[in-house]
Amino acid sequence: MGEYDVLTAALAVACAAVLGLTVALVRTRRRWQAAVGQRGWLLERERESATEAAIAAERDRIARELHDIVSHNVSLMVVQASAAREVLGTMPDEAATALRAVEDAGRGAMTDLRHLLGLLAPAPDGTDNDIGPGPDPGAMSTPLAPQPGLDRLGPLVDRISFAGLPVEVRISGEPRPLPQGIDVTAYRIIQEALTNALRHGDGGKAEVTVRYADHALRVEVLNTGPSVLTGTAPATPRPQAGGTGRGLIGLRERVAVHGGDLDARRRLGGGYRVRARIPLDRP
Repeated sequence: MGEYDVLTAALAVACAAVLGLTVALVRTRRRWQAAVGQRGWLLERERESATEAAIAAERDRIARELHDIVSHNVSLMVVQASAAREVLGTMPDEAATALRAVEDAGRGAMTDLRHLLGLLAPAPDGTDNDIGPGPDPGAMSTPLAPQPGLDRLGPLVDRISFAGLPVEVRISGEPRPLPQGIDVTAYRIIQEALTNALRHGDGGKAEVTVRYADHALRVEVLNTGPSVLTGTAPATPRPQAGGTGRGLIGLRERVAVHGGDLDARRRLGGGYRVRARIPLDRP
């Protein structure tokens, strides 16, 4: 009888142990499921945040590109159209030349916009070629061109000079191939600075300096204008139609991506100065 009691007690202990282990296992599984669910939720939130950040970054990039394209070309068109209107009755040949410049600027803007839209919405077959309207609707237009760099500085300066702002260019150091992002950024800095000088300047001229240093690329654009020191500046600032500062904000973002810095300010002697330094040895 004593042996039976021992077996019964042992069986009861074993059952209690099994029950305890089962309860512990169930609790552990529930905690594991809760942890997995929490981790899944966190991963989903991180994925959503990363997607939102990527969308915001892409939206900012597109806004910068649109601003660069539209602001530059439309500014040239406005200046040239104004010049044509001034001399339309007295100098028809000069007016026709200015109107041709307006047409060229408009065509350039449309080409750049088609390229940008082609990047945003590629052809259905997945190719990167830009299909645009032309003499033959079914023909392939010019393929997408790379973004402009300092190799296109000459045509930019010619357009600005023809629009009425003389530009002097100085290159110092040994020119060399640049990373594409830095090359585009340097071009956009000069384009924005010259466009603003043409749009808001009161005559004068502009000076562009590109300096190839050992470890950095330096870009500076100066333009002359009325001076607050000599009393030749207007008493109140001239309104800047459509000026929102987006251009300079976009430039600072472009430069910051490459670890550089940009400074833009009014000069005491008159005019404006835009100066940027972009490291070339940044990993």
